[in-house]
Amino acid sequence: MRPGRKLGPIAASVGSTHRAWLDPMRETYLASGLTLSDLSARVRFAKSKISELLRGVGLYPRWEIVHLLAAELGMPNWPLYRLWCQAAFEAHKSSEWIDSCTERTSTLAATDTAPPLDHRAFRELVETDYLLYAQAFLDDDQRDAAVSDTFDILWLSWNEALASHDTRRYAWDVLRATVMSRTPHRDGRPELGIAAFDTAALQALTDPAHRMNQVAESLELFTAMSRLPSSQLDVMVLRRLCGFLPDTVSALLGVPLAAVRSDERHATRFLESVLCPPPTEGNPQ
Repeated sequence: MRPGRKLGPIAASVGSTHRAWLDPMRETYLASGLTLSDLSARVRFAKSKISELLRGVGLYPRWEIVHLLAAELGMPNWPLYRLWCQAAFEAHKSSEWIDSCTERTSTLAATDTAPPLDHRAFRELVETDYLLYAQAFLDDDQRDAAVSDTFDILWLSWNEALASHDTRRYAWDVLRATVMSRTPHRDGRPELGIAAFDTAALQALTDPAHRMNQVAESLELFTAMSRLPSSQLDVMVLRRLCGFLPDTVSALLGVPLAAVRSDERHATRFLESVLCPPPTEGNPQ
């Protein structure tokens, strides 16, 4: 049994970008076999301060301590540094503050610029498809940032991804969490309105009146889709908005083809019940 007090959970106030690097760091620490006392002795920071950092408590941490902990835990610097910088800006830290934190370690921060070969191969295989999925929820800049962050997070946790039951499924869960953390929500459901203006059906219309009707129909459809369970929503976005074949969806999600077809079938029935309800008795069509 490991000595010392068990590490507490991440504070509820920690934002999604901060979590993007903090979750992999915590996972790496917990898998390392080290204790907080071990880390404290190695990096020469108080154990209480390291515990606060790993729980996201207190002030946003300076890069020096994050860098030292990453070195002890064997984590790659470059993706960690990029995610740390993004979270620093979201924590309302200035460029001057970030520069002052990193001036003594900036050279070291940029040493690990190439991810593992299998990570790079995986990225080349799925990145375009990930961008199409993210486009259904986010504008271009947010889309690109979400997908880039996804691969940085995967780089930080690549060993865990490879050791998981299915690397594709692990990666998809990271992508989905990253996209959803940036997606506007209404009543707890993700909004798909942006995608209405990129559908093939809409782009094929030239008559303004027809285009307005199609926009209305698309928005109605996307509002109904937002009520689907997450697995069904992902399948419908990939099938209906991205235009992927079931085999491709199965490979992207890391789930059996039968599960894709089942999710699509149940989602289609739900959407038809919402958008085309049967006439009620006493109100013939």
